[in-house]
Amino acid sequence: MSRHTNVNYVRPGVSPNHPMFGRYLSTVGFPPAQTVYNHWRHWYQPGHLWWTHPFHLRHPSSSFSTVRHPANRPPRPPDPYRWSSWRQTGILPHNQPRQGLQSSAGLMDRSNSEPPQKRRKSADGRPAGEKTQLSPEHLPPKGSRSTKGSSKWLSKVTGMPIPPGKLPSPATPELKRHWEDLSHLCNAASSVKGGEQKWPFDFSVMSYNILSQDLLCDNTYLYRHCHPPVLDWCHRYPNIIKELEQHSADIMCLQEVQEDHYKNQIKPSLESLGYHCEYKRRTGLKPDGCAVVFKRERFSLVSCQPVEYFRRGVPLLDRDNVGLIVLLQPIDPHSSLTNICVANTHLLYNPRRGDIKLAQLAMLLAEISQVAQLPDSSVCPVLLCGDFNSVPWSPLYRFIRDSRLEYDGLPIGKVSGQEENPRGQRILNVPIWPRSLGISQQCQYESQTTDSDLKDVEQAELDGFTKPSIEHCLKLTSAYSHYLKESSQPEITTCHSRTAITVDYIFYSAALGDVTAQAECSVPPEKGLQLLGRLALVGEDELQKVNSLPNKYNSSDHLPLLTRFRLHPRADS
Repeated sequence: MSRHTNVNYVRPGVSPNHPMFGRYLSTVGFPPAQTVYNHWRHWYQPGHLWWTHPFHLRHPSSSFSTVRHPANRPPRPPDPYRWSSWRQTGILPHNQPRQGLQSSAGLMDRSNSEPPQKRRKSADGRPAGEKTQLSPEHLPPKGSRSTKGSSKWLSKVTGMPIPPGKLPSPATPELKRHWEDLSHLCNAASSVKGGEQKWPFDFSVMSYNILSQDLLCDNTYLYRHCHPPVLDWCHRYPNIIKELEQHSADIMCLQEVQEDHYKNQIKPSLESLGYHCEYKRRTGLKPDGCAVVFKRERFSLVSCQPVEYFRRGVPLLDRDNVGLIVLLQPIDPHSSLTNICVANTHLLYNPRRGDIKLAQLAMLLAEISQVAQLPDSSVCPVLLCGDFNSVPWSPLYRFIRDSRLEYDGLPIGKVSGQEENPRGQRILNVPIWPRSLGISQQCQYESQTTDSDLKDVEQAELDGFTKPSIEHCLKLTSAYSHYLKESSQPEITTCHSRTAITVDYIFYSAALGDVTAQAECSVPPEKGLQLLGRLALVGEDELQKVNSLPNKYNSSDHLPLLTRFRLHPRADS
């Protein structure tokens, strides 16, 4: 609903007592509008001379003239298209604005205020009697790809001209995040072998869901709290690139990267900053995907493996989510370093389909196990990043961190922990995914066997597929603690009008002596990573102070995770 509502819709021959007309004016909620409406009801009450006068003698023009002599015709109602006509009758004061009915100062006291609430069914399914904000179809599309959301559109809404690049938004403080330095807890000493000094390799990693513009436009109800121009891609894109350049991570895992924006803007910008870019779009007709980018001066690409979770003929795997795995070789002329396996994914959102999320995760873990495998059958250091659409300590989270999940009697809606009271209590099937997928309950690709061994292997596999448990061989630890050190409040990685939770993670193979890992989850130093520091997350209180996300400074509804790791040289170097 615009800031200025003109009363300019009266079809000739249709009474303003008609429900459509009455509802139109009565929803304005503004005293002059009510006055106009009441007088129109007077003019058109059944039996009134004007209403009962033969229709062919009533002219639908703006002057309401008739063919009868003025002395003999009944009084005519004021012209709805001209405020002067209402002033001449004394119904409205002469100082009334001429441009149409305006919202009162009490309802709209600032140009950036939200429209008054309306009683109608909203796009998110709330009943008609429930008070709510305007539904999305009656709000201007925020950040849309059309001219709406632009400076021209904004000037019509606010009633003021907006110079290009200027945002007439309220004063929004910038979100403050500090760096947590953990390096003093790690062994920084170099090693000496064969008379040559070997130094560890330190590097930084970011995981960031940058919010696809198409998804933003398709889900505008999540961003009603936002000032419209901060949602426009013309504002968001330079903000995101500035943020990436400011943090300057050696490796970046990005989610919700829209393909057209990636090809035309994001990739060229990052390449100009010295990054090599790999990308995988979601399957089907989905417009976005995952990207892994790394600095060319610090790493070289060994291999790149996209992972599609869609499997034709498997009902459980009918979604278009994807993952992307790259194997990187650190560039260090002074040390011999093992490769690093970096995986990036964005799992299904649906809180009630934990079975699909676990199956997608199992496919990704199987691919990681294959890509990261070393000649001695162990695995190189692994970084698993992304938006997992699951909260800390949920069954899915525990499966990643503990390498095992017993799911006997576990409701599907509780797998991700996104909903406190999930609807429906359907239990996870045993097994979760079919054997035809070719992935064992240990989240590894099933090996080919000879005929002589086939019977024993099939029996062993059958026993595994009848047990309500899954496991994987990777020893992974979360780089974040998920609770604020000062207040013990939950850390937040994503926030919009519906929720504020953690769903984004950086998991890693922790080396022995790492400050965050348990001893049983650690690996030898040359096959694992030590956490040196991380960019601290914030709580819900801090986000409320900056008007939630996105805002003027933060152009996604997610916060970037940023960490720094240390990789020690191989023992045989």
